[in-house]
Amino acid sequence: MESTNQSYLFFSASKNQIYNFLSFSVFVCLFVSFLLIPTQLHSSPPEHANSSESLEKGNRQKWNAETSARGRILVMPRAGLPAKALVHILKEHNGKVRKIGQSDLYIVDIPEYSEESVITALNQHPYLKYAEPDYIFYSSLTPNDPYFGNAWHLSKTGATAAWDLSQGAGITIAILDTGVDSAHPDLAGKIVPGWNFYDNNSNTVDVNGHGTAVAGAAAASSNNGVGVTAMAGQSKIMPVRIASPEATAYGSTIAQGLTWAADQGARVANISYANVPASSTIINAAQYMKNKGGLVIVAAGNGGKDEGFTPTTSMIPVSATNATDTKTSWSSFGNYVALSAPGIDIWTTYRNALYGTAWGTSLASPVVAGTVALMMAANPKLGSTEIESLLFSTAKDLGSAGRDPYYGYGRVNAAAAVQAAKSNITATDTTPPIVSTIEPLSGETVSGIVPVDIQAYDNVGVTRAELWVNNTSVAVDTSEPFAFAWDSAGAPNGETNLVVRAYDTAGNMSLSNAISVTVSNPIQPPIVDTEAPIISIINPLTGNVSGAVTITANASDNNGASGITLSIYIDGVLKTTGIGSALSMSWNTRSKYVKAGMHTIKAIAKDAAGNSSAKSVSVNVIK
Repeated sequence: MESTNQSYLFFSASKNQIYNFLSFSVFVCLFVSFLLIPTQLHSSPPEHANSSESLEKGNRQKWNAETSARGRILVMPRAGLPAKALVHILKEHNGKVRKIGQSDLYIVDIPEYSEESVITALNQHPYLKYAEPDYIFYSSLTPNDPYFGNAWHLSKTGATAAWDLSQGAGITIAILDTGVDSAHPDLAGKIVPGWNFYDNNSNTVDVNGHGTAVAGAAAASSNNGVGVTAMAGQSKIMPVRIASPEATAYGSTIAQGLTWAADQGARVANISYANVPASSTIINAAQYMKNKGGLVIVAAGNGGKDEGFTPTTSMIPVSATNATDTKTSWSSFGNYVALSAPGIDIWTTYRNALYGTAWGTSLASPVVAGTVALMMAANPKLGSTEIESLLFSTAKDLGSAGRDPYYGYGRVNAAAAVQAAKSNITATDTTPPIVSTIEPLSGETVSGIVPVDIQAYDNVGVTRAELWVNNTSVAVDTSEPFAFAWDSAGAPNGETNLVVRAYDTAGNMSLSNAISVTVSNPIQPPIVDTEAPIISIINPLTGNVSGAVTITANASDNNGASGITLSIYIDGVLKTTGIGSALSMSWNTRSKYVKAGMHTIKAIAKDAAGNSSAKSVSVNVIK
């Protein structure tokens, strides 16, 4: 009884204080949700399709000083836009650019009180995908009086049966939140180094309590004789602090946290914050992680209403259900919801070695995140899209048949999902995407930087679009809406041919209609190039690999992609070389010539001036 009282005092000292806190929290959530409802400018593509028009350009919500950062906005340029061109565009608005990790997302510092006018101007610029406010986000957890009870959600989701096949070993879950209490007896020993993007340091101590509760629901230790049991008890936890002591976060801190966690090898990321699907920047950061083999799980929110957000394939928004498999009255809903999970009376960890129950979509989200970790550990060969597909197809269908606004594809079924992952039950996708070039038109005369607009659809999902000029890859776009800014100065004057290649999740490729334009640029004196290309290895990630592995490297250069030579090495041996911004090869790790154990994959990019850069990744081959 004493332990119960201590846990109770962790959140509140009196019933009146709880009532006041909850009343204020509901008001804030409703107010913020109202302000962040997006305006849909384009019709949605068919179900299961990706489209360059599925996300409208520009800020999806009106800028508001009470819900956004002062003196800071978020911007995404079109693929292929030279860095110096972006700097020039933003300099006109007194903007200073900060790139978010290795992504194509940027934080822009501008004079305070100019946010609205600058966003309006930038959203009219033909070389940018969008500009939006750096929104403030609020957590989606509401504490309840802690009590000792059964962890009903584990049996409801079939977790105990799933544990016979997997307990999440080898998978790291990034908890983007207020930090994590690494000294908690159910969390100690399983924390990997994280980062604090709110204060920009390595201190990830939980300053609020929200992050510790979320982490415990996802991956508290199992079979250790103390405390609670979570979905993925053998998974590691990567604390990524994105929030203030009041548990409020910004779109910029969330986007930085996602890209950083992806680059550090996290396979799963959990964001238990409301209204996250409203931010184009966070959506693109989530796609960055998905392209690296990870999945991002987010809370649907506690507004108790249809939030009206546009559906996205970049993240998995989760609504909350109760013990009778009914959506809770307070859980937000809408067409953006992809899945549902238990979210009430979830037994979890509190700061200062305490335990208790909590409710909210903040708890439903880590239940799904833990399930995803179980699936990934059960079959490391499966990619993010395959894991996602199996997660959806095995869910218990609730509400209307098929996907609906209240439960998405259904309530998560850990037992069935892990069994499907273990058995590698997945349909082969042989249908290539449909892609077409909208602008420019054949016969046009172009010069300078040329906006290239496309449409791309697929039965499962488009993962990448490449712009090819005269049979050379010059730009790669890995996030919707797919669009390019082609620097025509990299091509000789005269007739030039453009074509776009689109790839789906299964690697199927299709070509757009060919466009013939006439390049007419002033002849410039030669400039000495001393800037090396920027290179990244998209696949594989650091970790275990097996079977046929597709190795993909991308590169960009200040003088365009036409002069880039890309090379891929395995253990110091040259395997393939190509010209342009993208290079892929298949590596058969089943070969008798490939030994089990650690191997180094290295990609080198060299431009026409001889400047070079390299990127390496270490993988463990499992036979």
